[in-house]
Parts: sequence; structure tokens; C-alpha cells
Amino acid sequence: MIPATPSRLAAPHPMARRAAPHRGIDTHYGDASAEGDDAEAESRPSKTQLKQQSQALQTLGLALSELSAERFAAIDMPEGLRGAIAEFRRTKSHEGRRRQLQYVGKLMRSADEAALREALAAATLGSARETLALHEAERWRAELIAGDDALTRWQQAHPDTDTQQLRSLVRAARRDAAALAPEARQPKSFRELFQFIKPMIQP
Repeated sequence: MIPATPSRLAAPHPMARRAAPHRGIDTHYGDASAEGDDAEAESRPSKTQLKQQSQALQTLGLALSELSAERFAAIDMPEGLRGAIAEFRRTKSHEGRRRQLQYVGKLMRSADEAALREALAAATLGSARETLALHEAERWRAELIAGDDALTRWQQAHPDTDTQQLRSLVRAARRDAAALAPEARQPKSFRELFQFIKPMIQP
């Protein structure tokens, strides 16, 4: 029997494998990187979210453009945005308005959206109150023309009224109402009575 030589003893076994690297370290760093990527991806808004934000800003810009000139001028906003909304109000073509509104929405990103929404809500509420006051004035005018009991109720509700002037305006309006054709426009006396009572109806 031939004795084993040192060289034969030192040769690696053909099935021997190198020791695998420490998987715990590799896995640890790999998971941290993956978690960081996931967190970064979650923090970025999706395309759908960006589109929704853009549409919301355009809707806000449109609502601001629909305010009266006086209320629009009273709202604090960047001058660039104010000019863009004013240009949108002047634009007539459908395509032109669409593009300008997109531009308004773009400018809105750098504005204080919360402050603009609050100002819009206040302006809209004021407008609604004014509309109710106008309707109330129209109702009073119709009742004053219809009968004397309304005149008594008005005097009780508004004791500071110039009663003599009010009676004169009511008589003129009643006289014109008796001769008024259904299709005719309201006579001057109707408008004068309305203008007299409107300031006393607080919005």
C-alpha cells in the first residue's frame, strides 16, 4: 500500500465549497436600502395625486375669477396670480380659457392656498347675505304696495324711517301699479321705493 504524500493530503476535496459570506450583514444592509427606497417612494405624490392637486388649484382659481370685481380686488394674493386671473376673466375662447386656467393653477402652487380659500369663503358668504338682503327688500316693496298693514309693520321694524317720504313713495308706486300692464317694465316709482328701503335691510 502506497502511503499518502503530503501533496495528496493538502489537495482540496473536489466537493468542498467556500464558506458563504455572512448573510446577516448583507441582508441587514439590503433591507435598510430597500426600506429607504420604499419610504422615499411613499413620500412622493403619485401622478393621480398630482393631477388631483392641480385640478383643485384650478377650481379655486376659477371660483376666485367668478367673484365681483370689488370682492376680487379685496383679496390679498401675489400680483402675478392676480394678473393671471384677470387675464382669464378677459379671455373668451374655450381653448384660451382652458390654457389660462392651467397657468392660474400653476401659479397657485406658490400662493397661500389656505388663506385664499378662507378669503373666498368669506367673500362668498358676504355675497350670499347681500343676495338675501336684496330679496328681502323686494319682498318688503311688494308688501308695501299691496297694503297698509305692511307700512305699519315696516314702521315698527324701522322706527327711524322718514315716514312721510315712505308714504309718498308707496302712493306713487300703488298708482303706477294700478295702471301697469303685465308685460310692462317696472315704473320709476317701483325703483325709487326699492332704493329707499334697500339700505335699511342689513345683509
